[in-house]
Amino acid sequence: MPAKRPASRLSQLDEHTMSEAQRALLDSLRAGPRGKSITPRGPFAAWMHAPEFGHLAQALGAHCRYKTALPPRLSEFAILCTARLWRAQYEWFAHAPMAEKGGVKPKTIEDLRKGRVPKSAPKDERAIYDFIQELYKTRRVSTRTYKRVHAFLGDAAMVELIGILGYYALISMTLNVFHMLPPPDQPLAFAEPARK
Repeated sequence: MPAKRPASRLSQLDEHTMSEAQRALLDSLRAGPRGKSITPRGPFAAWMHAPEFGHLAQALGAHCRYKTALPPRLSEFAILCTARLWRAQYEWFAHAPMAEKGGVKPKTIEDLRKGRVPKSAPKDERAIYDFIQELYKTRRVSTRTYKRVHAFLGDAAMVELIGILGYYALISMTLNVFHMLPPPDQPLAFAEPARK
């Protein structure tokens, strides 16, 4: 029997009763690359409760998602690696389809979801996977691991890769702490831990 879904720890704000600062954040989200139809879900629903922080975070996120030197396939792959390490349900729900659309193979996505090494992934994805695993395990990256990724990314994209990893760790923490989950009709990608 699947574990019970935890209830969100933050209320979902009604657009019609938002403060001026909350409305400004929503307008900013809709004016950016995410599009006019975006609704405050996932991390954005949490950030509506602290709109000044939300403005800064969403601006960084827009850059990380849409403006880095990493191709969408590698960017979305790195996001999925982060989502898996944090078992961030909403992040996985939102980005697994984007990763597949960006060119990450379904088998690779499923291997990541199940916590398996994506052995059939292309060399660049495997290098990024190893980089992320080493970074999380040791809080450092060896010269050998660094050079493997730097060989195909270069300096600017290496800096942006770290930015993507840091931003999506922030997203993961936000989602996990505030129990921001996919819609109730969507399955959870990972088993939820027993809660006290």
